[in-house]
Amino acid sequence: MKRPSAKNTDTDDRQRLNKPRSRVNAYFTHHLWVLVSSLGALWRTPLATLMTAAVIGIALALPTGLHVLLQNVQQLSMGWEGTAQMSVFLKPGVPEKRIQSLADKLRGWDGVAEVQYISREQALAEFRELSGFGDALDALDENPLPAVLVLRPTAEATEPAQMALLLGKVQKLEPVDLAQLDMEWVRRLSGIIEVGKRGVLLLGGVLALAILLVVGNTIRLTILSRSQEIIVTKLIGATNTFIRRPFLYTGFWYGLMGAVLAWLLVVILLGLLSDPVSRLSFLYSSGFSLDGLDLETVIILLGSGIALGLLGSWLAVGRHLQAIEPT
Repeated sequence: MKRPSAKNTDTDDRQRLNKPRSRVNAYFTHHLWVLVSSLGALWRTPLATLMTAAVIGIALALPTGLHVLLQNVQQLSMGWEGTAQMSVFLKPGVPEKRIQSLADKLRGWDGVAEVQYISREQALAEFRELSGFGDALDALDENPLPAVLVLRPTAEATEPAQMALLLGKVQKLEPVDLAQLDMEWVRRLSGIIEVGKRGVLLLGGVLALAILLVVGNTIRLTILSRSQEIIVTKLIGATNTFIRRPFLYTGFWYGLMGAVLAWLLVVILLGLLSDPVSRLSFLYSSGFSLDGLDLETVIILLGSGIALGLLGSWLAVGRHLQAIEPT
């Protein structure tokens, strides 16, 4: 019996090793070819492709733009929270020495960054200057305004719960007549922002469903228009997975193009709003300016568009491809 040579054995081993490698290469090569060819098919119908991508882009741009605007409003409100303060109105007749002692005591509390004392005379002079009722004040027999201590919390103590705790402690002090937060409206604005975020999520969900319907209907029409081609392909032995692949990549391209259009729309809209917002900010002596899309938001936008395109295509192909069978 003839024994195989070492050379033949090495050749057989290399062939066995190369077979899986060649299959992997063929698999990725075919995917790349389908990816490019599906883009070419869309390129041959530019008007229909642009209309579908535009619908997807507008649907993605609306929640994305609202999200970016809410981020800017939240950033602005965080800047206002940094100036949050508490006004402590003292009872009439509290001696000056006791007020100074109370101010020193408050400066030693945790969460208090600064305490400013405004005497009754200072409060009256400020009110006379800013209110425009100076002549009316001259008719009064005595100063009606109380002495005030203005507390500015530390950055760590500006949370609503900590501010409420600090307010409760101050109100229990015996010389204090009334204590109130001067930035309570900022807390309400934060609540409105949270409601807005929830609204953006709900709106995004509804528009995501609309994108699935648009992509699914477009792929369905494509499948119906190529039904004869699909039947012939099945007759020669093609599997559903093989036939499904071009339609999935078509959904991929629709989602990607829609996401890119949405990104461009949001950038254009923010650019149009940037100058008026800057002028308004200048009138209020603020350096606030609109921030654009950050990298994380862009990645989420592109990923959402691609995912919705693929999902819509998958649902449409899975439903309609099985109905097309050779007879």
